[in-house]
Amino acid sequence: MISEQRSGAHLGAKRSRGRWWVVWTLFCSTAINYINRQTLSVLAPVITREFHLSHSQLSSIFGAFQIAYAGMWLVGGIFLDVVGTRLGLSIAVVWWSLVSMATSLVNSPASLSVLRFFLGIGEGVNWPGASKAVAEFFPAEERSVAVAIFDSGSSVGGAVAALSVPWIALEFGWRAAFIFSGLLGFIWLALWLNVYRSSTRPMHAAHDERLTLRNALPILKERETWAIVIGRSLTDPIWWFYVFWLPQYLSDTRGFSLKQIAIFAWIPFVAADLGNFAGGLASGALVKRGIPVMRARKWVCVISCIPLLAGIPAALISNPFASLGFICFALFGFASWSTMGLTFPSDLFPPRVVATVTGLSGLAAGLAGTLFTLLVGTLVDRFSYLPAFVLAATAPILATVSVIVLIRRPAVQAGLAA
Repeated sequence: MISEQRSGAHLGAKRSRGRWWVVWTLFCSTAINYINRQTLSVLAPVITREFHLSHSQLSSIFGAFQIAYAGMWLVGGIFLDVVGTRLGLSIAVVWWSLVSMATSLVNSPASLSVLRFFLGIGEGVNWPGASKAVAEFFPAEERSVAVAIFDSGSSVGGAVAALSVPWIALEFGWRAAFIFSGLLGFIWLALWLNVYRSSTRPMHAAHDERLTLRNALPILKERETWAIVIGRSLTDPIWWFYVFWLPQYLSDTRGFSLKQIAIFAWIPFVAADLGNFAGGLASGALVKRGIPVMRARKWVCVISCIPLLAGIPAALISNPFASLGFICFALFGFASWSTMGLTFPSDLFPPRVVATVTGLSGLAAGLAGTLFTLLVGTLVDRFSYLPAFVLAATAPILATVSVIVLIRRPAVQAGLAA
């Protein structure tokens, strides 16, 4: 009896260590994912001059990535639910790393658009895969923190890109920056294959956990599915706006050079990183105090809308550093909200369909983000950045209303879990 208890305790400790290794490895994949995609955004002032691009043309190149990225949230989610997290993410990282390195060879806007489309195909798999791994390895009270950890990789990756890419471009040319970002994925692959293999069996793994048409179709009837879809469709475009357009905005409106972008453009991503952890820790703390999981998540969404409004004064104020400070505050709020949005699928659905639900919401959010990105290019060419900042500040209020109204059931694997 005592030996059985010791064996159980040892297994529990091993599983606990293993799942945190998994989530920190997912943090690294997310960071590398963002270094790859942000390489173009950081270099946009240089590349637009070399290829003589207008803001509308640049937005079309960004849009090529987003269209593929959006589609792969859904297709990639289904793919992961079929082949499994370990293999699916391995294939995705190899794909986007090779595409990133190939981007160093582009010689026209058309070839750049094609390769950005291919990059989106690989990178769209990361978040459904990470969300599925969280559902497999973590209990409800730890999920928001686990999501905050892997999702914060986006902020860290954005900051690393803003810091490193300009210096690489200044020293070795802008093409070398794409090679650098692509090589990182192969380093991660060796770590991932070792960590996932050496970790204990996922908490929720079972012989019937793979996706089938029979257990996937009912998710379309669930109002909670559409709450997640609508919520993310109204918030993710905000992130795309700041991620894609911040370096160009600092160059166009604030007169920043490439060196100044390297010095300052990473700071908003640190603020977003803090927002990830603030939202995840606040939600987890509320749950531990006995507040129902869904009520805790919703409260974080409501409070996160307040800093997001800082985007409006960011566009109106004349001081460039004060503007950057307001942008930091807005991204803090977005990241806090986003952590809840990415946690909802694993809270409300069984592991076998989590990647599919996450992928469906990512598809809708990606398409909305693509439209917003194209709209920003037109607004900037014809008017200014101000209307885009106003839209980015107010859309999360509608997202929060949809979450409050449509999510009714508690955070248990109800309905589809049977």
